[in-house]
Amino acid sequence: MARLIGFARHLALAALAVLLPAAAFAAPEGCPGLVAERHLPILRAAVGPGEVGLTFVGHATFLIESAGGTRIATDYNDYVRPSVVPDAITMNRAHSTHYTDHPDPRIGIVMRGWDPAGGPAPAWDRQIGDVRVRNVVTNIRQWGTDATIREGNSIFVFETADLCIAHLGHLHHTLTPEHLRQLGRIDVVLVPVDGTYTLDLEGMLEVLRAISPRVMIPMHFFGTWTLERFLERAKSEGWAVERREEPSLTLARATLPARPTVVVLPGR
Repeated sequence: MARLIGFARHLALAALAVLLPAAAFAAPEGCPGLVAERHLPILRAAVGPGEVGLTFVGHATFLIESAGGTRIATDYNDYVRPSVVPDAITMNRAHSTHYTDHPDPRIGIVMRGWDPAGGPAPAWDRQIGDVRVRNVVTNIRQWGTDATIREGNSIFVFETADLCIAHLGHLHHTLTPEHLRQLGRIDVVLVPVDGTYTLDLEGMLEVLRAISPRVMIPMHFFGTWTLERFLERAKSEGWAVERREEPSLTLARATLPARPTVVVLPGR
């Protein structure tokens, strides 16, 4: 019975997403399925010179590890955290499963993708060890209303080992030519694929086509239904799909696939 109720809930969300434009879709505070803090084990990627380690911790949180030992966690929050203390964290404004007001005090650098005082998001450009972290400011919907908060959120870009990795965060709109110019060359995209709480599926595919990365790693999906829906559309775009058994992988410019490839890491 519980399984049938859960499936019916997914169908209801999908129907609502079709009937309402993305800008009008209001989600509750927090995403489904994240109700208690969890510190998930990290299987550390073996990172050598010219490489980057990437671990999918869960939801929208990844741990990025450089060859120089720098560790950065994306969308750090109170629900899904890496088991190690990162050197720096990024967060986006969407809701409490994407940020925290109480990060671990041992974290040296906290980068919020919005201005808590209500102004435009700050322009980040920090060198943290051998990783450069910068942001591209985006807009965001205000939960519970049709209002748009202009310049209220960010895409974070991580540059190391001649690779550029973009975390799209809780993206709610397609990208303008100016956004794309600011992003520059992106090799790896961490992309939300739920299609309802963030940008709708067709809009997200438009974003991926515009960025044109070599590797796309899905995140922010709720169960297999939303993930498989994205993968089927990805295949129709002519992109390859690889499924990994471990949540960690090692990236290097020399081993990037020639064909755009979606790499699925196990996670929530």
